[in-house]
Amino acid sequence: MSEVTDAAGAEHAHGYIEHKDALLKRLRRAEGQVRGVQRMVQEDEYCIDILTQVSAATKALERVALELLDDHLRHCVASAAAEGGAVAAEKLHEASAAIARLVR
Repeated sequence: MSEVTDAAGAEHAHGYIEHKDALLKRLRRAEGQVRGVQRMVQEDEYCIDILTQVSAATKALERVALELLDDHLRHCVASAAAEGGAVAAEKLHEASAAIARLVR
């Protein structure tokens, strides 16, 4: 689903929609890295080599998360801030909570 409906019933596209294909490509790459880690464990590879691949997969997902967060701030939060009021406060709270989850 690429659109959300606001409280007034208007539909808005998600901020990432313009580069959705690039995000999907990054996610497929991360998925491949995770499968590689699984294969390495199944094949009893050296622990440090596995950890290196886990780190690479983690970084790939973090890049996706940061890109989505940037899109959310530039699109959803900026739009809500222009609207003001409770909508703006809710979007700012949402963004703050997302950032807190990312840095844990």
